[in-house]
Amino acid sequence: MNLITPIVSAASGIAAIRRDLHAHPELCFQEVRTADVVAQKLTEWGIPIHRGLGTTGVVGIVKAGTSDRAIGLRADMDALPMQEYNTFAHASQHAGKMHACGHDGHTAMLLAAAQHFATQRNFDGTVYLIFQPAEEGGGGAREMIREGLFDKFPMDAVFGLHNWPGKEIGQFAVSAGPVMASSNEFKITIHGKGGHAAMPHDALDPVPVAAQMVQAFQSIISRNLKPIEAGVISVTMIRAGEATNVIPDSCELQGTVRTFSIPVLDLIEERMRIVAEHTAAAFGLLCAFEFVRNYPPTINSAAESDFARGVMVELVGTERVLAQEPTMGAEDFSYMLLEKPGCYVFLGNGDGTHREMGHGGGPCMLHNPSYDFNDALIPLGASYWVRLAEAWFKS
Repeated sequence: MNLITPIVSAASGIAAIRRDLHAHPELCFQEVRTADVVAQKLTEWGIPIHRGLGTTGVVGIVKAGTSDRAIGLRADMDALPMQEYNTFAHASQHAGKMHACGHDGHTAMLLAAAQHFATQRNFDGTVYLIFQPAEEGGGGAREMIREGLFDKFPMDAVFGLHNWPGKEIGQFAVSAGPVMASSNEFKITIHGKGGHAAMPHDALDPVPVAAQMVQAFQSIISRNLKPIEAGVISVTMIRAGEATNVIPDSCELQGTVRTFSIPVLDLIEERMRIVAEHTAAAFGLLCAFEFVRNYPPTINSAAESDFARGVMVELVGTERVLAQEPTMGAEDFSYMLLEKPGCYVFLGNGDGTHREMGHGGGPCMLHNPSYDFNDALIPLGASYWVRLAEAWFKS
């Protein structure tokens, strides 16, 4: 691997920052301490900052030369509302909060790049270091944009990166087109008429209606979508009743829908509404249908994906740069890609053998209580960021 020597030399210090962040996780829009750490380090290294976009966002401004060209490099900072199973020294000190997705590592890799930029600016232009809050459901990218991210810091393209457990350390993955899905939620309340379980003819039972809906929703995927299109409807909650001998007045269904395109999402939402309302009507009941669109699909632009691939090949070699298999997980970097060209890539986090004594019994997978970011990625991710910026301004 063709890593940048000063970044490798400084990696242990950045790893200490990463572990400090892991021990002090903060949830979306609450990343006050994390933002303070980021701001303090950037200021210490002589990098001007802007704070407050998206409540707790931090933007570092690295200028060199006279060109008005600019790019953005983004890292997310927030943790998840879950209990950590690990007991090693840097495990979470806050009950019910955990860096289980590696955002502490993403922040650390961008800080490592910033530390290098502070002394070595081998480019002509401006690099904006975007430390974003609230990726885990809060839409922090959307909020930073709404509050003027791209107006205050005009840039030609924006790039993001996520660690990926299961891929080998030193492997990258990048592809043009959709790489992560849209994330959407639905809630359907079926209104019936409660009664005695022994006399169902005197009631309007919403439970069998709910069962019919759950089954019918899957026919949308198998019979309304083109077979080459991708979509997932998952009913994840069914709530009804309080006693075994009582037919409930209502039944509630909740779940998620994932797609790689807006037209497919439009179709699924329309069909779900029709199926829900007409199924309820067929049994003489009414239903309330709610559908909330959260994150749009993450769609990489072709030119920027090809460009990023070239940088990766220079770093790790052709055989370690893989095609990016799309995932039905969602990512709010998608909002940035709606505004600017760019790409979102994966970096292998290994198989979990890097974890120290005291890790939990589960796998080292994203959103797992036994997860931990692999600090060996810090010099690799930071070298990627630096080489990407340098190459961008030479192109």
